[in-house]
Amino acid sequence: MPEPVEDQTELAAALGRIPSGLFIITVRHEDQSTGMLASWVQQCSFQPPLITVAINQQRAVLDWLRIGTQFTVNVLAEGSRQLVSHFGKGFELNQPAFTGLEVHNDQSVPPILLSSHAYLVCQVVERVVTGDHVLLIGEVMAGRVLQSAHPAVHIRKSGLKY
Repeated sequence: MPEPVEDQTELAAALGRIPSGLFIITVRHEDQSTGMLASWVQQCSFQPPLITVAINQQRAVLDWLRIGTQFTVNVLAEGSRQLVSHFGKGFELNQPAFTGLEVHNDQSVPPILLSSHAYLVCQVVERVVTGDHVLLIGEVMAGRVLQSAHPAVHIRKSGLKY
């Protein structure tokens, strides 16, 4: 059996090899809406269909993502550099996050990015603090594939930081 890794560089590299997708989480709060780049999204149940989303505790958007709140997981396609760049810089809650983007934007669901590969509209059913992140459990209410593509996959150089 291998010895435990004590070198943090090796540990970070090994942890970073866990693949994840790339997603834009969108949420609406009263007359405002925002979006954020995320990579820690995973299905966790078939019946009912549930997903988990891990968001750093420092993100202001958590103030809006309470139990019962709807959010949209926009699944990015390979080559979605424009969306990664746009949302990668981050937005304050009062900043316009969707300028210049094609968005299905009505009051019935959180914003849907029309250039995404697919989307899932979810409702927060549980929140759990896990280390430096909050783990949201969302029940999937609706979803659709918008374009034929492969979903984006992300591999980190280090599993100890973004």
